[in-house]
Amino acid sequence: MINVLVVDDHAVVRAGLRLLLETGSDMTAVGEAGDGAEAVRQAHALRPDVVLMDLHLPVMDGVAATERIVAELPETKVLALSTFDLQEHVVAALRAGASGFLPKDASPEELMEGIRIVHRGEATVAPRLLLGLIGTFVRPARPRAVEVPAALSELTPRERQVLELIARGLSNERIAAEVGLAVSTVKNRVSDLFAKLGVRDRAQAVIVAYEAGLVTPGDP
Repeated sequence: MINVLVVDDHAVVRAGLRLLLETGSDMTAVGEAGDGAEAVRQAHALRPDVVLMDLHLPVMDGVAATERIVAELPETKVLALSTFDLQEHVVAALRAGASGFLPKDASPEELMEGIRIVHRGEATVAPRLLLGLIGTFVRPARPRAVEVPAALSELTPRERQVLELIARGLSNERIAAEVGLAVSTVKNRVSDLFAKLGVRDRAQAVIVAYEAGLVTPGDP
């Protein structure tokens, strides 16, 4: 089981996150905190595997709390959450040691998969935020022949469309509405797409789409 500490200054949000975590067969909420200082204390007391950390907290903000937890409890991973997905917030959280950043409007499946990813010791950033970070911190390359995965040429037109929509940050639900398919069908298409491209998650798919020129930073 993945033991999760839920940190948010709104009790109703904490309650909702706890209920969501209990629906997963591989994770559970072991505690909660309403401010950054309490989050640090609870992390020391409970030694959770993952801390779901809201960044906008009283007493001590989430960035400072993240920095403390990561420095003092290196086995504990932090997944930052924020209503405001501004790039400077993402960068601040990652620099503080968070293993990932998701906006609070992420779907339940995205949130739970994000917890699993950081628990494995990997990193995750919401696709729409990742594309923005690429545009901000990666100097645009001069036109050149990029090495694109051979599997990209084997994608069907619909699969390429789904890849572009993933890279623009759309959830499975929004993709389903965009292309006129059932959500369950989109989930299957996404899984097949990842297998063809040899990528693990949506963040890696964004990088493939960016390198292939399917999307560029600043695209709507």
